[in-house]
Amino acid sequence: MSYSHHSMGSGSRTARRTFEFGRTHVVRPKGKHQATIVWLHGLGDNGSSWSQLLESLPLPNIKWICPTAPTRPVAVLGGFPCTAWFDAGELSEDGPDDWEGLDASAAHIANLLSTEPADVKVGIGGFSMGAAIALYSATCCALGRYGNGNPYTVNLRAVVGLSGWLPGSRSISSNALLKCGYHSPPHALFSDEPKNLRNKIEGSHEAARRAASLPILLSHGNCDDVVPYKYGEKSANSLSIAGFRHLTFKSFDGLGHYTVPREMDEVCNWLTGRLGLEGSRA
Repeated sequence: MSYSHHSMGSGSRTARRTFEFGRTHVVRPKGKHQATIVWLHGLGDNGSSWSQLLESLPLPNIKWICPTAPTRPVAVLGGFPCTAWFDAGELSEDGPDDWEGLDASAAHIANLLSTEPADVKVGIGGFSMGAAIALYSATCCALGRYGNGNPYTVNLRAVVGLSGWLPGSRSISSNALLKCGYHSPPHALFSDEPKNLRNKIEGSHEAARRAASLPILLSHGNCDDVVPYKYGEKSANSLSIAGFRHLTFKSFDGLGHYTVPREMDEVCNWLTGRLGLEGSRA
């Protein structure tokens, strides 16, 4: 599936980028369909690997949609192409983020959720760079629009981010990326984006209401050498300050940049409670 994004350049010229997304894997609910969650992989990965793990979770009432990111050149890898939800590069303090790529991926995910039945609760989760897109989608949901100003119309009921960060970086290191074979994103250094987000949300009664009512679960290992724990912690603080009042941050001692059963148990328990699911599979 492709997604075309238009952005206005200087004068009357219009720049256009088309993003070709990879295969989408779907895990059907084994019980009553109560919720649908789009789950997003990390850099260099694909939807298949996560669909296998999610299928094993004791959450029979959830339908999982696991898309695959476009394959694109990634600046921090010297232009090496791999699956990535947005471009990540070594940026100067004043350099822009890839907001076009963020918007394209967020819109693709919203499109996947837009055809779900009205009585089914929808959410987004992800690992690493996938978690970054999940959190970006949460801010779009609260503001009611993407970064490009287009309306965001999906009513998210839950957002989960594992080992990720809130987009809005100004400096990215490639060392950890190269160390783990391109499968995980770099850490981020935050600038004024959290403050800008808070100002945008506080400036709209509806945005403040949506932010305050959207449950978010963030989880991070304190031994993560790819996306350091302090950046996950700062993401949680930034979202909380911006008005996301139902935010839970879970830290895991000894956990690196990967998932373990006890972390996924937390995800299962949190989703069951927040989405009001009927129960677990034996």
